[in-house]
This record gives sequence, structure tokens and C-alpha cells, in this order.
Amino acid sequence: MELSAMMNVLGGRKVLHMKLQNSFDLIELSDKGITKDALSHLAKNLGLTANQIAAYLPVSERTVHRKKSSDIFERNVSEHILKMAEVISCGIEVFEDREKFLGWMNYPNQAMEGKQPKELMSSMYGMQHVLDILGRIAYGVYS
Repeated sequence: MELSAMMNVLGGRKVLHMKLQNSFDLIELSDKGITKDALSHLAKNLGLTANQIAAYLPVSERTVHRKKSSDIFERNVSEHILKMAEVISCGIEVFEDREKFLGWMNYPNQAMEGKQPKELMSSMYGMQHVLDILGRIAYGVYS
């Protein structure tokens, strides 16, 4: 996993107020909390609004809407946002193109029982499954 790519998906050092160098930084960031501004950057990378992305998070759309850009989410929401950032950064790396990756996310996938990969983004287990499939694609085991 390329942490600098995850940082970019979340708005970079300016938004995160730290540099991600190792997995312990991810733990620290989830403890500290992800800001709505970082979520907005993530949503933009998925072609969604911050309110639309709420459907994938363990929080209500109303809660997302009420937050100011500098407000932080609690740990479980922050961890979910970080995992989504991992999926997006990995997908862009595997497909070598953001638009190709987003197209793949919206296409039913046999390895996901006919579901679109984006449908699995509301679950931590689902996101791990998407990462597993991306890993297979990267190594030419699955297309």
C-alpha cells in the first residue's frame, strides 16, 4: 500500500496535518480523527459529494452535512474513511487511471457475486474483498 497515494486521496499533508509514513501513522490518524475536509477530498476522488458518500459510512447523511470542514469524525468513521482511501489509492494504482478504476467500481463483478465493487464499500469486510480482487488484478490472476 502506497501511503503517499492515500494521503493524496485525502487531500495531502495540508488537510491531514501529518505525513503518513507507516501503519502506525494510520492508527494515530484514526485516533485523532479524519476531518470533513478530508472526507470531501475522498468523495471528490470517487466522483461523489460529501453527502453522497455518507451512504457508505457508518454515520448518517445528516451528521455529515452538519459538520464543518475542520470538524472530525469519531474513530470508527475515521477508520472507515481511511479504508476507503486505501481502496481508492490501490485501485488507481492498479488501473493506472482514475477514470478506468471508477468505471470498474460501477461494473458488476463475477468475483463479487455480480455486485458492483462500490456496493461493498459500506462494509469493512466488503472493502477488504475489493482490495483482494484488486491484488489479484495487479498480479494477473483475475481481470
